[in-house]
Amino acid sequence: MPERRKPLLVAVAAVVAAGSVAAYLYFKGIPGKLATPLDSAKVVPDEALMTAFISADSQNWSKLQQFGSREAQQIIAQGLQNFQAQLRADTNMDFEKDLQPWVSGVMFAFLPAPAGASAAEPNLLMVVGIKNKLKALEFANRLKAQKQATVEERQYKGISVSNIKEQNGTSYSTAVLGDYLVLAFHSKVLEAAIDTFKGEPSLASAAGAAEALAKGAGVENPIAQVYLKDYAGLVRQLLLSRGSAANIPPATLKQLEQVKSAVMGVGIDSQGLRLKALAQLDSQAIKRQFKPAPGKVVAQFPAETVALLSGQGINQYWSEFVSQSKNTPQLQTSVQQIRQSVKQAVNLDADREVFGWMDGEFALGAISSGEGMLAQLGFGGALVIETSDRKTAESTLEKLDALAKRTIPFIAIEPRKVSNIEVREWKSPQGVLLGRGWLDSDTLFVALGGPLVGVMAGTAKAPLDSSPNFKAITGSLPNPNQGYFYLDMEKTLPLVRELSLASGTPLAPEASALLNSIRGVGIAASLPDKSTSKLEMLFSLKGEGK
Repeated sequence: MPERRKPLLVAVAAVVAAGSVAAYLYFKGIPGKLATPLDSAKVVPDEALMTAFISADSQNWSKLQQFGSREAQQIIAQGLQNFQAQLRADTNMDFEKDLQPWVSGVMFAFLPAPAGASAAEPNLLMVVGIKNKLKALEFANRLKAQKQATVEERQYKGISVSNIKEQNGTSYSTAVLGDYLVLAFHSKVLEAAIDTFKGEPSLASAAGAAEALAKGAGVENPIAQVYLKDYAGLVRQLLLSRGSAANIPPATLKQLEQVKSAVMGVGIDSQGLRLKALAQLDSQAIKRQFKPAPGKVVAQFPAETVALLSGQGINQYWSEFVSQSKNTPQLQTSVQQIRQSVKQAVNLDADREVFGWMDGEFALGAISSGEGMLAQLGFGGALVIETSDRKTAESTLEKLDALAKRTIPFIAIEPRKVSNIEVREWKSPQGVLLGRGWLDSDTLFVALGGPLVGVMAGTAKAPLDSSPNFKAITGSLPNPNQGYFYLDMEKTLPLVRELSLASGTPLAPEASALLNSIRGVGIAASLPDKSTSKLEMLFSLKGEGK
């Protein structure tokens, strides 16, 4: 059997086991309901570290049909047809006829390696919901007749278990537990699921898990959910499987344990595809409380901004990094390297003269521009940052000016006035490289390229936060928040096409059509309290046919 077939067979071969329990399915032939993350977790052992659930609710998935251009929808439809054709070629199965009628959802659970097993062995448990047992019976009988794998039957605590070995050497075990068909690569993992079905503690009964699995992250029309019960344990287990867990410093593990648990959900709402994540933190381990970003610096950017990253208190992030490094040799080395590099390169004190005065809100943006030195690229960059220590900021900038004059012979640093704002520009024979100025008593801007210096210092520009696209992409995100990531795909896509064409690798028509269906991407994070962290991401999609 070709190796390329394994991913498809592993995903569906679990149903081979149904052939060994045909009578059970027949007598239990009443159609079931759609599986949920909480119900699926009732056959997952409580020691599971993580679960991922894929919904089979066609009503939720159908919400995607309201988005995308006709061209993009045709590309997706063709992709699905190709997948189904490949599935038929590899397994002689038709997804719509053979799988869709009875699969009610799939959960993947990641468990610690069983006792006596190698940590590198797969420890994945797959739980497939059965919504129509008669359809599952029909499919199981047809699969059993194909004889694509060797099946050995055995009993464990009164449950029929099928040990399946494919011709390529892949082996796994399956069983039917109530309304679920389960698959595991290791027989001990499957037996643990049976023990759970028979009454041993399940993930659904673990502290806090039931509420997290039932509520999810609060997305509309959910199509997928990930639950991390033990983040530190999951990382440790992943590293064990790679043989590198012994190299993890205790202090690093302690930092990982700051995240107790997390739940993430993906759903489809009226604006597009939305991801929400909710993490529970160890409030005793969090030493600092980061304040929400006021959001004022966004208004300093023009509507032509194609991408933006904003936040609050760069100095706090640096201080937290330095504090965490005290007990971690690797981080200590990184901190020292940063300090030494800054000292050697620009003769500045990283703690005081670089990060120390960056205590206010900040934003870094890419702005489309076809003028001057930016014409070839099509865009330039700008930074806006607030500070309560303007004196130190100005001293640092003056030191950089002096360094540029000494080391770059063709640089001239000259002042000029733009809209009553004093700016200083670094000029080369080809034009202005960058410029800076103070928009008010505590707000500094730095812009790349002469045209953007004028744009950032000007007062007539239409602000980004009033543009329709920014409102559409970020308007539904949490506010107040720690800052935004914003990407305007409508303005970015022409730049991507031009850059890809210039590089000699033009953007494929299919990729271009799919990207053209995205209005933009927005991300916002918030910390409502010291024990809760929230993240929300929106892929804002254009309406059908647009």
